Amino acid sequence: MTLLRTQLGTTLRGHRLRQRRTLRDVSGAARVSLGYLSEVERGQKEASSELLASICGALDVELADLLAEVSLGLRGADGRLRPLVPAADTAGAPAEGEKAAVAGSGEQPAAEPALALVGAPVRAAGQPTGAVSLAA
Repeated sequence: MTLLRTQLGTTLRGHRLRQRRTLRDVSGAARVSLGYLSEVERGQKEASSELLASICGALDVELADLLAEVSLGLRGADGRLRPLVPAADTAGAPAEGEKAAVAGSGEQPAAEPALALVGAPVRAAGQPTGAVSLAA
């Protein structure tokens, strides 16, 4: 799984290189040290929202557009989100597009939330399972 900071750095570096600009040029315009900008581009440092806004300003890129591009980069080749749970852990789970009926009730389970936080229990048919996921 690609880390957010890695994909963010790769995307920022791509914008800088497409503009044929140096680290020194962008770091000066963003008022960020050259070394720190380099570490952000290499995915070695987490960039704060203020730092990202400053770098985006220097690159003349909207922060929302950058984040959308990063989001697309985190998706698989087919445009779908990559699973966070290894395939072996999903054995017995309904195939995509299928819904498991609630045992004995003939009802469908409640829809999963659009976004689950890491560390938050995932619910299956309204019951906590203890599994952890992050999905949109």
